[in-house]
Amino acid sequence: QVQLVESGGGSVQAGGSLRLSCAASASLYTVTRNCVSWFRQAPGKEREEIARLATRTDDTHYADSVKGRFTISQVDTANMVYLQMNNLKPEDTAMYYCAAGWSGLCPAQPWAPSIWGQGTQVTVSS
Repeated sequence: QVQLVESGGGSVQAGGSLRLSCAASASLYTVTRNCVSWFRQAPGKEREEIARLATRTDDTHYADSVKGRFTISQVDTANMVYLQMNNLKPEDTAMYYCAAGWSGLCPAQPWAPSIWGQGTQVTVSS
C-alpha cells in the first residue's frame, strides 16, 4: 500500500505563504493511481477538497475558496506533490491532508481517495 507523508505546515501571519509537501512511497501515476488532492479540515467544520491534480496530464482543479492563491503541482520522478499557498488568510487555518487514488473523472469531478496522509497543521494569524 502506498503511504503519503505531508510536511511543511506551520504558523504564519495573514498575507504570508507556505508550501506543503506530500511524499509518496511509490509512484502516483499507475494503473490504480491517477489522481491526487489536497483536503483541509478546520475544527468544527466539514472536510473540504481544495485542489485536485491528474497525475498523468497535470490538469488541475481548485475550490473557489483558494483559486488564484493556491497551486498544486507534482514532481512525478520524485513521487512528490506540493501545495503552494500564497496570500494566506485566517480562514485557511486547518489540518491539511494529501490524498491519492484512482478517479475516472480527475480532475473535473469530486472523488473519494483511497489513500490518505496523516495531515499537517496550518495556522494563519491575523
